[in-house]
Amino acid sequence: MVELTCTDFGGTGDLLIVGPSLGTSVEALWGACVQHLTPSFRVVGWDLPGHGRSAPAVGFELADLADTLRKITAELSAADSFRKSGSELAASNCWYAGVSVAGAVGFALAIDPGPFAGIATLAAAAKIGDAAAWYERADLVRTASTSALIAGSVERWFAPGFTDRDPRTAAGLLESLTDADARSYAATCEALARFDGRERLGTATVPVLVAAGRHDRVVPIELARDSADRLPGATSYVFEGSAHLPPAEEPAAVAGVLTDFFQRGVR
Repeated sequence: MVELTCTDFGGTGDLLIVGPSLGTSVEALWGACVQHLTPSFRVVGWDLPGHGRSAPAVGFELADLADTLRKITAELSAADSFRKSGSELAASNCWYAGVSVAGAVGFALAIDPGPFAGIATLAAAAKIGDAAAWYERADLVRTASTSALIAGSVERWFAPGFTDRDPRTAAGLLESLTDADARSYAATCEALARFDGRERLGTATVPVLVAAGRHDRVVPIELARDSADRLPGATSYVFEGSAHLPPAEEPAAVAGVLTDFFQRGVR
């Protein structure tokens, strides 16, 4: 089981775990969106190995990340229940929302949800990209560091005009990329190369939202819909102003869609 470090963003209500895209920290990606979520949820984010606050790690699979998240969430939920067991009712639901690689982890959680009552995947699919391309990127990063990915990431991550509209957010995300540990980033690429959860999606037992960005070239709408079509009763959504990082590009819209989806899950 790989170790992950979490950031507690605060808030009240049901526990919502949020996860980042490859090359980003959870604070840089979700920070603006969380402000719209905390009135309804207690939000806790996690960082990939060697990204943000998490220590470097190599030799892991996406299933290992899912195992760690089930454990972390069960512990957080139990602590919440204990803290609220007096005058308040204990929160009874835990939710998950992940972007890109954290969304791929979300598909693994949908198959074996543990404490989660519902899953949202953003800019993600149960199989992302070509294995050979992921191994090639891993080799590049080991040789030249994550700084070699800056120009390509600007093109992949953001919808047209976003860097002009919100240069501060874009700069923070790109800084988190350059700060990422190269070996851990490469290990995550290799884990993505090996991950393919498509054949098991039909066994998912919790509600799943599959949301895509209209301008996403990493996970085009058609690829996200392929995963949604394999899930029993999945909900699909398209963020019209986003590419690959919807919580940063459209924070209020993402918060609204997530809040509506998760709150419908308890009615």
